[in-house]
Amino acid sequence: MSIKYVIKEGTAGFKRAKLAVTTSIFSLFIAVLLLGILSRIFYNVYTQAMDLREIQIEVFLFDMDGQSTNELRNQIEGEELVTNVTYISKDSASTIAAEELGAGVTELIELNFLPASFKVDVNTNSGAELVESLASRIQNMRGVDEVEYNKALLQALESNLSTFSLIGVSLGILILLAAVVLVYNTIRLTIYAKKDLIRAMKLVGATNGFIRSPFIVEGIIQGVVAGGLAVLSVFAIFEFLVPIYVPDIGIVAWPFGRWYFLVVAMLSLSVLMGWWGSRLASRKYIAETYISG
Repeated sequence: MSIKYVIKEGTAGFKRAKLAVTTSIFSLFIAVLLLGILSRIFYNVYTQAMDLREIQIEVFLFDMDGQSTNELRNQIEGEELVTNVTYISKDSASTIAAEELGAGVTELIELNFLPASFKVDVNTNSGAELVESLASRIQNMRGVDEVEYNKALLQALESNLSTFSLIGVSLGILILLAAVVLVYNTIRLTIYAKKDLIRAMKLVGATNGFIRSPFIVEGIIQGVVAGGLAVLSVFAIFEFLVPIYVPDIGIVAWPFGRWYFLVVAMLSLSVLMGWWGSRLASRKYIAETYISG
């Protein structure tokens, strides 16, 4: 198979069906651009939600000796979800309360009535049910008086994040399908425009793979062009337009802190959609062209 022939024929479709090709590239461009914007926004929303999800369980203790306190601490540290345990003595608790409540409660604080406690940091990836189960196990440990954490906030964040994720994934799938369908239709039109040539090639022994190759190359080229334009647009939107017109938003970080993760993902996705749409169309309609001939 001649690579030169495949590339030449793959780019020839841009001349034969200019409107269809332009529509396909524009649709791919819009699809990848929207997905790039959604990905960058979702990443920032997710990271901020994780910051708010910083889970800390406060474990208030009955009066007990140092050995019992250490045993309880070791027991809590042995829990899989626990990342850190900080002990707050009765004296430290009174000092902290005095700093937070002000001088007006000095006499009350001097009574030293506040219990000792543990501040237990929990893995932020833990779900609300797992945290609730952990809190219940700690509550049943010997020496624990009361367990408190912001259960309502954790449940609300988890619910809203799940809804946001579902909406984002659904939109992404719809956008992808629409773009693939348009590439599919573009390649189909190109195949119909060359149906006589395809029949002639089959009569002289050309294989389906040989005939399909230029159409698949055309789809891939469409993906490269659309992906490149989408990447440039994402740079322009977040690096220039957003800081100028929506300065209150602040810096919208790149996913994982590096620009190239999203760029590679957008280009790869665009090429994949172009390849997939062209492959589906060429497999179906080249066979039909031969049969109908």
